[in-house]
Amino acid sequence: MRIGILTSGGDCPGINATIRGVCKTAMNYYGMEVCGIHNGFRGLIDNEIAPLNEDSLSGLLNMGGTILGTSREKPFKKRINAMSEDKPAMMLQNIRNNKLDCIVCIGGNGTQKTAYKLAEAGVNVISIPKTIDNDVWGTDISFGFDSAVSIATEAIDRLHSTATSHQRVMVIEVMGHKAGWIALYSGMAGGGDIILLPEIPFDIHCIGDTIINRLKKGKPYSIVVVAEGIPTIGGKKAAQYIAEEIEYETGFETRETVLGYIQRGGSPTAFDRNLATRMGGHATELIAQKQFGRMISLQGSNITSVPLEEVSGKLKLVTENHDLILQGRRMGICFG
Repeated sequence: MRIGILTSGGDCPGINATIRGVCKTAMNYYGMEVCGIHNGFRGLIDNEIAPLNEDSLSGLLNMGGTILGTSREKPFKKRINAMSEDKPAMMLQNIRNNKLDCIVCIGGNGTQKTAYKLAEAGVNVISIPKTIDNDVWGTDISFGFDSAVSIATEAIDRLHSTATSHQRVMVIEVMGHKAGWIALYSGMAGGGDIILLPEIPFDIHCIGDTIINRLKKGKPYSIVVVAEGIPTIGGKKAAQYIAEEIEYETGFETRETVLGYIQRGGSPTAFDRNLATRMGGHATELIAQKQFGRMISLQGSNITSVPLEEVSGKLKLVTENHDLILQGRRMGICFG
């Protein structure tokens, strides 16, 4: 068989390890040919397709980013007019011209939607979930999440020393537009005193009371971890808004830190390298078995798969009964 592989959406640690897992299994175990599709679905439209070999895969396991490049191309987005590109038709033609028997799509929620639409158009597709936000429905964890949490946790650890030395409130903003998984896991792991998520409404007065009560207990400093997607007023960034409101409510000196794209870059953790390798290998097994139209999934400790039609258009969000939140509240952590 001859398969094509692409990466789409934002970069994250572990993509290259996944490419390596797919390609090495395909080449060494199943004797398949593999072609790299560059720059995501844009490359499938523009025919940026080239064969991969063993040399192409050297040194990928610990490398951040993606050797194939990526884009946020949405090929099934409604055409502006009859003269605009018929992107789905161009993709299908290039798949035929390059004699690709299957397309492996590595990406987040948008990629899963596009992969499903490709499958509906008759293309043999296997997708692999990739996101630091951990919000892809149908899998317990996506690779990239553990790496992002580790980076955010280390940053929170470092802010503790500044907060205690200067007796300040430190607000740290982490990624997560709609899902607060990074804020929850890094906030708990880093000993955050207040953790704010997009899924849970917050009361700024309650936050102020929490900080004042800590002072009364002899703790004149606090660490506040916020997801970037929490609601704010006036279009302000999450950290800026919360820091200003805390100063107004309490009078305490408050500083903000925004981690931003630092969470996306760099080498993946050992957990993400192994998860990516396992997911990539399982994707190739499904191709060999001709089980298409599925997304690779981690469920418990097992690598399995779910139908793409069940994944497309859904988000996995934090719920208030998550065990980390329940335990955090028992320990006195404020969630808003």
